[in-house]
Amino acid sequence: MINGGHIIVYSRDAEADRVFFRDVLEYPHVDVGGGWLIFKLPPTEIAVHPTDGPETQELYLMCDDVDATVRGLTAKGVEFTQPVTDARWGRLTRFRLPGGGEVGLYEPRHERAIDL
Repeated sequence: MINGGHIIVYSRDAEADRVFFRDVLEYPHVDVGGGWLIFKLPPTEIAVHPTDGPETQELYLMCDDVDATVRGLTAKGVEFTQPVTDARWGRLTRFRLPGGGEVGLYEPRHERAIDL
């Protein structure tokens, strides 16, 4: 039986991104050796969206109050790459990881599957 998922974030500076998840986001983690940290995520959902373009994956972290979360992360030096915008399904923005990648952040307006 499937009992979990494992998300991989590819990075040009994996060490810096691991430090970010450990020290800035303060996610609990295990060290599996050699500096490889695996992080415990908050409860997670998966959505499947249609596309006519390349098939890709995105990582969005959810929060209860996007404005407060942006303020808190900005105070820790996090760079946001787009302003908070409104969509039918929530309020969203994106921030840059130290390794150069981006992660989405959103405050959902829909019923959350993690509450099932």
